[in-house]
Amino acid sequence: MSDGAISQDEIDALLSGVAVDGLNSSGHVGNGPSYHIDIPTLQKLAEDLKPKLEENINKYTGNNFVVENPVVELSSRDKVLARLPEVVVGINADYNEGIKGSHLYILSTDFSLKLFALVNNEEATEVDDMVLSVVSEIVATHVSAQINQLDSKIPGITYATPESVNESKAMIMFPQGDFVLTSYPLTLDGKAYTLWECLSGDAAEKISNALGGGAAAGGDDSMASLGMDALNGMGMGADPAAQLGMGAAAMGGTAPMGGMPNMAMGAGMQQNMGMPNMGMGAMQQNMNMGMGAMGGMQMPANMGVNMGMNVPNVQSLQFPNLASGMNSGEQGNIGLIMDVFMEMTVELGRTKRSIKDILGMGEGTIIELDKLAGEPVDILVNHKQIAKGEVVVIDENFGVRVTEILSPMERVNDLN
Repeated sequence: MSDGAISQDEIDALLSGVAVDGLNSSGHVGNGPSYHIDIPTLQKLAEDLKPKLEENINKYTGNNFVVENPVVELSSRDKVLARLPEVVVGINADYNEGIKGSHLYILSTDFSLKLFALVNNEEATEVDDMVLSVVSEIVATHVSAQINQLDSKIPGITYATPESVNESKAMIMFPQGDFVLTSYPLTLDGKAYTLWECLSGDAAEKISNALGGGAAAGGDDSMASLGMDALNGMGMGADPAAQLGMGAAAMGGTAPMGGMPNMAMGAGMQQNMGMPNMGMGAMQQNMNMGMGAMGGMQMPANMGVNMGMNVPNVQSLQFPNLASGMNSGEQGNIGLIMDVFMEMTVELGRTKRSIKDILGMGEGTIIELDKLAGEPVDILVNHKQIAKGEVVVIDENFGVRVTEILSPMERVNDLN
């Protein structure tokens, strides 16, 4: 904030009780949850989608775009803003079933105008609703291709109807916290363009895991990765036979053990005692099986304690109340941003029309919206609904009278 300005990330951080220097109240870096995302897995997905993107965009435009190798990386809002031109086109196509999370595409205005000109065989001087409709259709084909690629791993994926805006890059609603950025470089007649895709961490994690990457890919076998090194940290040395009071000779079955001569361990125990990747459950089971060779002896239930292992004290994690946490953060930091300006809009209603219908519009065309006459209008701040109201006339100007303020929980749910 050296220039006196405050970024959107800093506003979000202050409202959530996170210090502007990037440290939260617990002293950890970052202001959001951490995700286990396997970038090479998502890189492979992007490379598989590359020919489909090239095919779809050339089908729409009737030209020969060449899609170069995509680049997948973990990024953040500030890093992406540094790459973008001042004004961009943003298309939100959030996943809402099968996968849930923010899904944003970004194009430069030059790229958007070029696509429109190629599709409609006419030039456009500025990005208007017709240009946004063409861009949304092309992006929708890429999202559909992505869903088809994932359908065998995550069935039932759906996404919201793409919504396009042409605004300053600072007004684009990026995913919260760190997210996955995929850059698709394209060239046409020697001119370079880029299609950027931003995928929120929760959605990227689920896709990564479903495709075999990430921490969840191991499934139930992840417990088997607790090898002898892990046992050492629990108080058991590198020589389990020594911890059990047995010498190396006892492992071979030739020396007496506990006054019982020539009592050899079972094959299951002999095999697993030498394996590095042996979980505790597997060890106790196989030791019980092996002890069956010692006259029917069974492993006692408290053998973990008798062996000298330090059994960890496991307790349930207690999460703080969401509402109370937000209130404390607001009370401590809201005063710092009182003079920050935010965009407030009133939305009368929405509708969806095909490109054919839009092209056929002229003066006098009536567009029916999705709200009934007299129904409250939506009041939004930075494109997020905070209240409802009714339209009024003040002198010769329109205004809106606030009739309902959304509860904090409703506003939090709207962010999801």
